[in-house]
Amino acid sequence: MSVYTTEIASDQIPSDNPIHQRLLKAYYAAQPFVSGRLLEVGCGEGRGVSLLAPKSESYTAIDKIHEVVEKLQAQHPEVDFRQAMVPPFEGIADESFDTVVSFQVIEHIEDDALFLKEIHRVLKKGGKAIISTPNIIKTLSRNPWHIREYTAEELRLLANRYFDQIDTLGIGGNEKVWEYYHRNKKSVQAVMKYDFLNLQYRLPAALLKIPYDIMNRRNRNKLKDVSDDLVKSISHQDYLLVKQPEEALDLFYVLTK
Repeated sequence: MSVYTTEIASDQIPSDNPIHQRLLKAYYAAQPFVSGRLLEVGCGEGRGVSLLAPKSESYTAIDKIHEVVEKLQAQHPEVDFRQAMVPPFEGIADESFDTVVSFQVIEHIEDDALFLKEIHRVLKKGGKAIISTPNIIKTLSRNPWHIREYTAEELRLLANRYFDQIDTLGIGGNEKVWEYYHRNKKSVQAVMKYDFLNLQYRLPAALLKIPYDIMNRRNRNKLKDVSDDLVKSISHQDYLLVKQPEEALDLFYVLTK
């Protein structure tokens, strides 16, 4: 089974490289905050396991896709992989983890408040949760895989229901990252100008997923063909942790219980 829609970028598809590296950056940025017993909610294909496992005493990872969990368990027997739909976090005791990470997940969750409430519940006192999600201000078109996206202030207010200490950061980039972003923006806008009826926001998400994936893949391949050196050369080091989340591509928040 392949999980690689354009929503789940692959490190094996050359045109996905800028997106893969952007997602990978969150794991590098999280390393200084990780300690003790670690829970990852929404581990996907295990992009960051090798980066965070050495920083933790134990590693538990949850994902909804059974086939992916089975494959990861065989690859990383030292990690406790579990298949589950969240929230709630069934079978996980109160105050049982020192750190929780969840990257590019909350935008997929129907009950986002319960999601953060559950993260707060399973964290020990003084524990940290690190979450990332797209900054809607930088989003180029509707993503039908996302239930919602957030501004920096919207996410801060939501997290503040459960966490008093919130470090609001973001993942931005250097000139190469922004060059790719602006080329992508120009290409997307060239397609979106034909959406006279604004159907991307009027149609149900279920009807948009397949055409979105086809167009997104075509666009990434086009960007690679036009500027192969740029697409290939971008690494996680080109993405930067910044203190102005509203100006970043992704929001990166550290929540302390």
